[in-house]
Amino acid sequence: MQRLLSILALLAILTGCASSTPRMAEVRAFAAGAPKLGAYHELTERYRQTYQRQQPFMYAAADAIEQQLDARRQQACDDFIQLQYGLQAYMQTLGRLAGDSQYDLEDQVKHLSSSIKAWPDTGLEDRHVNAFAGLARLALRGVTGPQQEQTVNQLLRDARQPVHEVLDAMRILLRLYDKSNDNEEDIVIGMLESEIPFLDPGRDRLLLALSKSLQQQKQAEFRLIGLRYTLARKNLDLIEQRHRALLDTLPAH
Repeated sequence: MQRLLSILALLAILTGCASSTPRMAEVRAFAAGAPKLGAYHELTERYRQTYQRQQPFMYAAADAIEQQLDARRQQACDDFIQLQYGLQAYMQTLGRLAGDSQYDLEDQVKHLSSSIKAWPDTGLEDRHVNAFAGLARLALRGVTGPQQEQTVNQLLRDARQPVHEVLDAMRILLRLYDKSNDNEEDIVIGMLESEIPFLDPGRDRLLLALSKSLQQQKQAEFRLIGLRYTLARKNLDLIEQRHRALLDTLPAH
């Protein structure tokens, strides 16, 4: 790892320079889309915190089960986040090789040193794990490569399938998060809807007002999160479309 970081620090003075062709400009534009992965990151962290949000609204019988699920969820989310780091590192490595010097890849390299495992019950399978490992290797290889168009094109060729599989995994997980959000909404809104009618408007006036206000806030929150899932999926689709466009214009060997 230390050797790799040292090579990274010297990357700016490696021999060879990125081409200034329109194609390299397209590669840099693709790399600039990496921040769009932030929506996936945000929703992964929200999924990680599911138990903490819904626990006050759960009955005791369900709480014990949810505690066990939460422990497993915490571990799984560490791997789910790695998928984003791997794809982001690949995109920014492409940008660096195409001549964009704005990316500090040291943190990305550190992230890529961690492996992930499959979580079949979530939809994250061995093929996705293998794709992430392959993409991580390619990104690390690209970090040490010369800033030349030939290097960019080869990295794109080699990453075709790994990128497709990693994006597939991220979409599958977004569906998992969306389903979890629906379940949370059922628990939270269901509890409020079942308990509010039993409050006495005279005796429980303050509690009734607070409960109805919370109900409105939670309904708005769940609507907003639903929109965030839609946006995150669209962002992944856009990244795949732009990556495919770069692949479709690769010169013949």
